[in-house]
Amino acid sequence: MTEKTFVRERLYDDYAQSFTVSDLLFEVKTEHQHLEIFETPFLGRVMLLDGVVQTTEKDEFIYHEMMVHVPMLAHPNPKRVLIIGGGDGGILREVLRHKNVEHVTQVEIDQSV
Repeated sequence: MTEKTFVRERLYDDYAQSFTVSDLLFEVKTEHQHLEIFETPFLGRVMLLDGVVQTTEKDEFIYHEMMVHVPMLAHPNPKRVLIIGGGDGGILREVLRHKNVEHVTQVEIDQSV
């Protein structure tokens, strides 16, 4: 029997969630944070920063679509967009779905992300 590898996220004292890791894809301790990217059977690719889930392949669209489309549709004519953070690329992907956008600037403090 093969032993499974688990990662446990403990954001709160009384709640934790665990993930079975199929494959560790990337891990680095940067000047700013500890970054881990791994594959899971259920959620697909998962990104953790300092042990806290930032995004998962299975449900990232929920976060990114709401973060982008609500403000983009509330603006009468968004042509220039500034993204602060967003290193996983999901926000940028959704912004670029809007055909009236002419220029996007993205600033990420940690180039490893």
